[in-house]
Formats: sequence, structure tokens, C-alpha cells
Amino acid sequence: MPVYVDDKKLVKQLLAGDERAFDRFFEENFARLYRFAIARMPDDSEGAREVVQVTLTRAIRKMHTFRAESALFTWLCAICRNEMKDWLCRQSRYRDHIVLIEDFPDVRAAVDSFRAPIEDSPERQYERVEMLRLIQVALDRLPAKYGDILEWKYVEGHSVKEISARLKIGPEATQSLLARAKRAFADVYTTLNDALNNQANGMMQS
Repeated sequence: MPVYVDDKKLVKQLLAGDERAFDRFFEENFARLYRFAIARMPDDSEGAREVVQVTLTRAIRKMHTFRAESALFTWLCAICRNEMKDWLCRQSRYRDHIVLIEDFPDVRAAVDSFRAPIEDSPERQYERVEMLRLIQVALDRLPAKYGDILEWKYVEGHSVKEISARLKIGPEATQSLLARAKRAFADVYTTLNDALNNQANGMMQS
């Protein structure tokens, strides 16, 4: 069985914490792995890039298990295949469970309230203030990229094309990110809203 001496030497340097070895490792393998991944994920360049980043990070953590019985790149491809499988499974679950904000009546009302005119009724003004406060709490609990893209889209009113340019990713990747952000926002918002309603009902009953 062949032993890949150069790869074994590089791995030894990586395990020793050699910064130049890390630079070489990423420079030599990122582009190659990206081509490997994008050939199998042709419709998701952003996803392929994320898979490669996760692959290299995971490989660094598992580097002590490399035995140089195959080429380092072959070993990386095996990890990449597993990461792609996991990625596609996660995306399938997202697609199966994605519910647009518009499909949640209470969340839709919350989003609509961003641009709703202020009503004269003190009760309605109070409800709107409370709703906006809850929206901000929900946004603050999201990952930063989710909160940002939702604010750009629904608060500032930017188009997908404009958001794509700001994020420097393609429109399809932007739509995918926006869908995930919507779902995350809906989950957080409804959880917070239910908790507040339960608290209010408990106070009324006590």
C-alpha cells in the first residue's frame, strides 16, 4: 500500500501548528474541493462553498486520524461527500418545512406593522408598539445574517437583487438565505408571542 510521503509531512506540520502549513493546506485544497463539490451541487454555489469550508475545518479537527494510506485530497473528498450528504439532507428538511411569513397570520401582521400607518386609537397604538418591540426581540435572537437580511427586505424594502449585491452572492443563494431567515424568524416570533399570551392569560386567571 503506497504511503504519500509529502502529504504525511504536511499533516505532521499541521499537527505541530505550523502556520505556513495551514496556509498551504487551504490554498492547495480549497479550489480543488470547491470544483469537486460544485460538480455535485451545480445549482448552489454558495452551498458548495459552505460545504468546502466545513469540510476543511472538520478535516483539521480530524487530521490526527490521517494515516497517509491514500492521498490527502482523496481523504478530503471522502469528508466532503459526507458533508454534502448532510447539507442536502438539511436543505431538504428546510424545503419540506419552509413556511413563508405570509403563511403565518400573526407573523404577517407583525411584518405588515413595520409600514402600517399610526392609528389614532390608543389601544391600537399600544398594540403596534408592543408588536414592534416583540419583532425587535425576535430579530435580536436570530443569527446576525438572518436579522440583517430580514431588515433589508422588510424594513428597508430592498429587492432581492439589491440584497444580493450587498451580500456579494447570487440571487438564488439570497433567496435561499431569505427563506431560512423567514423560517427562523417565524419560529422565534411565534414562540415569544405564545409565551406572552400565556403569561397574559395566566395573569387574567389569577
